[in-house]
Amino acid sequence: MELKEVVVVEAVRTPTGRSGWAGAAKGGVFSNVSAQHLLATALRGLVDRVKEKAPAFEETSIEDVAVGCLSQIGEQGLNVGRIGVLAADLPEEVAGWTCNRYCNAGLQAINSQAHALMCGAGDIAIAAGVESMSHYGMGSDFQVALQAGLPVSIHPRAMERAALAPMGVSAQMLADRYNLDREDMDRFALWSHQKAVLAMREVEEYRKRVIPVEVEGEGGEKRLVEFDEPPRAQAVDDPEAALEKIRSLPPRFRDDGTVTAATSSAIVDGAAAAMLMTADKAEELGLEPLARIVSTAVAGSEPLIMLLGPVPAMRKALDRAGITMDEVGVFEPNEAFVSPVLAFCIEFGLEFDDPRINPTGGACAIGHPIGCTGVLYFTEMVHYMRRQGIRYGLQTLCGGGGVGIATVVERP
Repeated sequence: MELKEVVVVEAVRTPTGRSGWAGAAKGGVFSNVSAQHLLATALRGLVDRVKEKAPAFEETSIEDVAVGCLSQIGEQGLNVGRIGVLAADLPEEVAGWTCNRYCNAGLQAINSQAHALMCGAGDIAIAAGVESMSHYGMGSDFQVALQAGLPVSIHPRAMERAALAPMGVSAQMLADRYNLDREDMDRFALWSHQKAVLAMREVEEYRKRVIPVEVEGEGGEKRLVEFDEPPRAQAVDDPEAALEKIRSLPPRFRDDGTVTAATSSAIVDGAAAAMLMTADKAEELGLEPLARIVSTAVAGSEPLIMLLGPVPAMRKALDRAGITMDEVGVFEPNEAFVSPVLAFCIEFGLEFDDPRINPTGGACAIGHPIGCTGVLYFTEMVHYMRRQGIRYGLQTLCGGGGVGIATVVERP
């Protein structure tokens, strides 16, 4: 069987809202919103936009919906992928499933759906991601089992090899390994906010990829959330004051460390979705693709300093695509923390302020809704490639326990 070419015909996301997790100063705009509502909004918005562009498109032709999600409990449990299909009022013929590869989950949903279509398992599929970090913090699934008194434990060999250090501790260890300067890290965080704020202020372009979410207030009144909550406008309006504020923040993971709240990803809620088709089906429907999937890769890395997985994954993806770093017009390394992104730059010989890196802002500013993140920044990447006329883009993410994932796309 000859593999089919797979393209992305549309990609959207919700705005991100600051997490209302226990210990946060106050809840964000989605702290009382169900993850299912966020997911259904993204899925319905995606399908409606495709229908606007292609009246002949039929919802029943969607083969499957894959949803990345880390904490699969509560409203995010019970196969939230299938629940999302029903909540978005998609036809019952459309299947749904949920995947978890920690922070890689959203991009894994995209890659898995692309692989299925390449092999002839359908012509149309959706890849999505969702995470309500207001409702379920990282590790909630494990903690709930402990609190319920269930006989849960971590295999001693896994504990010995990974020590299951918090990711922030790993980020600090990585900063030490690469001798990263606090000033460089702080400036990178500022750039992330600047890029995100400027992207939001391009309102017409922003609305091409961001779907408003209807929320209900305490008094029952309804309103639309249209913009990302976490990015700091001060980063653009008064950058020196913003940088001084970032510089003033104390270390978070070691008393004499360099990783702070500003150089860590924002904890947020959000959802995103992308529609993939075989190139033949897109042509049949008269749809102009945003990008085609060129290559994918995953890799494991040192489990204690777990944030270097993108490096080998990216090398594999570039090699499989048959291109070099110089040919890539946009890089989307996930800003889980600044330190792994700067390590990525060092490994591949990039300047820290290379304009190709996360050009519309990254997770330090917009946030890292774990299972959603891969689809969220995939959406940012392919839309940026469209409007800038960029040929190749590469997205990569690190993940808990030492896993990495990467995908190369090309604008047709």
